[in-house]
Formats: sequence, C-alpha cells, structure tokens
Amino acid sequence: MDLKERKRWNENHKLLTNIINNPEQHFQAIQLFLSQHALLHSSAIDDSSVVTLVDVLVKNLDEEIYRKYPVPNSDTKNSIVWHLWHIARIEDRAMNILIGNVEQILFSDCWLKKMNIDFSHSGNDMNNEDMTKLSSTIDCKELLAYREAVGRQTRKIISTMDVGQFKMKVDQNRIKRLFDENAILLESQWLADYWSKKTIAGLILMPATRHNFLHLNKCIRIKEKLNKHKLK
Repeated sequence: MDLKERKRWNENHKLLTNIINNPEQHFQAIQLFLSQHALLHSSAIDDSSVVTLVDVLVKNLDEEIYRKYPVPNSDTKNSIVWHLWHIARIEDRAMNILIGNVEQILFSDCWLKKMNIDFSHSGNDMNNEDMTKLSSTIDCKELLAYREAVGRQTRKIISTMDVGQFKMKVDQNRIKRLFDENAILLESQWLADYWSKKTIAGLILMPATRHNFLHLNKCIRIKEKLNKHKLK
C-alpha cells in the first residue's frame, strides 16, 4: 500500500462508517469491512496478491528494528513488536469477547507459550520494565502468526452477523470477562468504560479496522526512521 492506496483506505473507511448501521446495506457493509480489514493483515489472510500494509511493514524488516525500544519517533516510543502485539490483543479481545463471546484466540492454541511471553493484556498502561521485556523476548515469527490467526477469526465472526446486530450495544457481562481473563489491566478501567459504551459497529470501526491502520502506520514510520539512522 502506497500513500495513494492509504488515502483510498481512509475514504472507504468513511463510507463504511456511513453505511454500517443501515440494514439495507448490511451485506455491502460486511464486504467493505472484509476488504478494508484484509489490507491491515498479511496478504495470506485473504489468499490475495494485493500488497497490504503489513506486507509493506515486514518487507526487509530486520530483528533489531523490530525490537528497538524506546524508539526516537515523536508520536511513539514503543517498539514495532509492541505495536503489533498490542493491536493483535485489542482485536482478539474486542472481537472474541465483546462481539463473539467466544474463546480468545490467545488461549486457543498456546499462543502465549509460542510467543514466549506471559502478558495476556493489551499493553495499555504498561510500564517501561515490561515494555522492555516484551520487546526483547517476544518471538517475532509467532507474533505475526498469532495476529494472522486473530484476523482470520475476526473475518468469520463479522461474516456471519445478522441484519441489525451492528446496532447492538456491548453486553456488560462481557466487559467483566476482560478482567476475568486478564485481557485488560486493572489500571485500564478507563478503557473498559470506553468499550462498554460502544455498539458492535463501533468496535468494527475502531479496534478491527481504524485502530490497526493507525498503529501500522506508526510502525512504518518507526521502520523508516530507524533505517535512516542506520545509514548515517
């Protein structure tokens, strides 16, 4: 995805926002979501030849740059691996707890062990010590595999939603699950309060799409800046 294609992504996201709650455009909204969502994951997720934002990020991305923490960017100091892990965890818990009310992908196939980490939350309000530990120890290959698994599950959940479901509010019992499963730190009650006010459409428009887009763009800026530093 070049800058022109990213601009088109933004335009289509505005379109999705406009139609997602219209019952007459329910299936159009699902198809547009699937198209938008695919561009935020590896092209393998959709068996497509289209170059996605993730494909751009991981191309020629060496491990030192993956793990670098803190980074010198003005809009973030967090490592690329932290950003990828963060958006994967946010998507996993939002789609599988708050929307699907099913098991998180994180616990479905020993992903914590595979990724070589013990953090099951999403990193909001994470301290510097834990940030350093995650950035230095997480298995990069398994992280990408976990995120792909999360993305595939998201597509299954949204593809099977019925007309009218997008307008439904988040079930408050599912907010409790966030804490029961350590998907959110106690210090991040503010985030639980934020999600509790959302509709299903709101979750689709942010954690499943817009949130990913914003963080992946940050990752690409980190990669570009650190590569420039290496060349000096």
